Amino acid sequence: MAGGPPFELRATHEGLDALVRAIRAEEDGKALRKELAQNMREALKPGAEQAKASIMGMISLDGAQPGLRSSIARKIRPEVKLGGRWSGARVKAFKTKNIRGFPNAPKRTNSARGWRHPVYGNPNVWVHQRGKLEWFDKAFRGREGIYKQAVHEAMENMARRIASRAGNGT
Repeated sequence: MAGGPPFELRATHEGLDALVRAIRAEEDGKALRKELAQNMREALKPGAEQAKASIMGMISLDGAQPGLRSSIARKIRPEVKLGGRWSGARVKAFKTKNIRGFPNAPKRTNSARGWRHPVYGNPNVWVHQRGKLEWFDKAFRGREGIYKQAVHEAMENMARRIASRAGNGT
């Protein structure tokens, strides 16, 4: 295994789990794990920015202020988990808990089905509203491979660092 990592590395959950196990075996594993997570988040930041730009482009027919759009955009961020039940990296739109009593705003504005809500000032009248159809999904369409490759490169860089340590005897 000259120059290769002492474990198999694939851009899968199993490959990431193998990398995390190897990091844990290192003396400074906690710092390495933190660095890997940071590098994986950095790899996904352009995707998160694209999704934020997409929701900010949602048109408001009622002339409403951009409060809902900007609240959703603030809740979009890359998420990395190393270990536990789920290991991986993804861009996620988290719930908007304190915005207009509408915690599922990211999900509903992305949906073709839309959502129902009472008219402001008249709680007895309900309306059906639609957001920007698949704003989140379209932000990544055609770019999935780019982000997967960037995350894979972050994993490979860390694997090479660990492999070089093992090869040097440190």
